[in-house]
Amino acid sequence: MGRSGTTVFSGVSIDSRTIKEGELFVALKGERFDGHEFLMNAMEKGRGALVSTPPAVAFKGKTIVYVKNTLKSLQDIAHYVRKKRGVTVIGVTGTNGKTTTKELIASILGRGHRVIKNSGNLNNHIGLPLSLTRIGEGDEYAVMEMGASIKGDIKELCEIAAPDYGVITNIGPGHLEGFGNLESVRNTKLELFDAVRTIVVNADDGFLMEGIAQRAREGGPKVITFGITNRADVSARDIVLEERRSLFSLCMKDAQCSETALHVNGNFNIYNALAAASVCSALGVKPEDIAAGIRSFVGVPMRLEMKELLGATVISDVYNANPASMEEAIKELVRLRKGRAIAVLGDMLELGAYAEEAHRKLGRWMSQLPVDVFIAVGTMMPRAAEEFSADNGHSRRMTITAHDSSEARRILLSLCSEGDTVLVKGSRGMHMERIVEEAPGSTTDFMVRGGNAL
Repeated sequence: MGRSGTTVFSGVSIDSRTIKEGELFVALKGERFDGHEFLMNAMEKGRGALVSTPPAVAFKGKTIVYVKNTLKSLQDIAHYVRKKRGVTVIGVTGTNGKTTTKELIASILGRGHRVIKNSGNLNNHIGLPLSLTRIGEGDEYAVMEMGASIKGDIKELCEIAAPDYGVITNIGPGHLEGFGNLESVRNTKLELFDAVRTIVVNADDGFLMEGIAQRAREGGPKVITFGITNRADVSARDIVLEERRSLFSLCMKDAQCSETALHVNGNFNIYNALAAASVCSALGVKPEDIAAGIRSFVGVPMRLEMKELLGATVISDVYNANPASMEEAIKELVRLRKGRAIAVLGDMLELGAYAEEAHRKLGRWMSQLPVDVFIAVGTMMPRAAEEFSADNGHSRRMTITAHDSSEARRILLSLCSEGDTVLVKGSRGMHMERIVEEAPGSTTDFMVRGGNAL
């Protein structure tokens, strides 16, 4: 509140560099930053600020609100906006596929409704509330990706977003450094189960379904299942995996199957499409509109993008990595290979005490596949390379280690040739995108085929 009455803000920002005219700046404090240090810059465009430390100077014509905890205040504002707008909120979590599933849901719902979603990967206790503050008066649905690093994270996000529907894509070994074990990962993801009235889950994930069965004994939301192998409410049949897309029949319970095409690679992406189809069907979207929404989806940047280099096909899946997603990407490399198969793999981070065994297990598994060249990037992936090289039945195989992504790029450019198929993947902190980034003025620039993420 200002002295002259109520102040109306056009939006909320936490970044003094990108704040827009009329927005409210929230000065967040973290271990390595303090937004209060940038208050002067923020007030050049912002109309006011939420602070927990009084500013050293007065800002004429600006509204400064003093609070005990600026992060909690941001979350409270987000919850208020979510309730005031009255939108239907869909929460999406899981170890893999969260972002793609979120985007697919938005693609389907967006054909006939106004939809808001997390921007990029703003899926934590800061990014999610920031996304919710952007809900407009005409919006009908909010599709919110929910990430977790420790127990209780999903519960906290649910308290902010108050989701009506939930999706759990799968459970796997991700962020084990914070969780400790796989059961803790499952229990944390299942915090979404306790918050919604309808939950969509992967029927082919036995570990997840075991947890669902345990929770369902005490009641809970309506459960809708999707899958390919096991019996499910929503399933895919007659699957045909092509080089740039997947064809399948989308089958809803008590409804005819609809033929559709998903223009992104990977059998695992069919699961993401089924998850999206399940929740959209529960929301009343017709099967033919769901199939059309899937067909119109063009993918998510940095996830299984198809590029070219010196006549080679490059699969760029550089957003993040954990054991499950790494295996799925390698399967795509093997499926799409025409000449040599080259795997450029960076460390899988945040696995805690499980890190070395996870990398060695990956190397042993990959040694049984037709992978010709393995470029191991980082400090832990060489452990996988040791296991990969231990298989003496493939004398023509080549194993190379690189300290970082820059060195890996130089190695790849030196050995890559026409007809090769290359996979580049690793955890976000490994900066694997630098391997496939365009080098200005270079004759070896990577090119995205057709200009789209396929």
